[in-house]
Amino acid sequence: MNYLLAILLPPVSILIAGRPIVAIITFLIWIPAIIFSGGLTHPMFILLAWFIIHQSSTSRLRD
Repeated sequence: MNYLLAILLPPVSILIAGRPIVAIITFLIWIPAIIFSGGLTHPMFILLAWFIIHQSSTSRLRD
């Protein structure tokens, strides 16, 4: 479910994954990037969110 949310709203997905500081920084960069590039940078933020979600899920399995 969180992977699907990452497609639409990467900062919210990162926040749900448990990284609030990274989510705030991503949000502050994501909004201007969407406005100025017309959405061309959105896939980069999707990949960032997917990596963070994957990292948090694997760290939960190890603990």
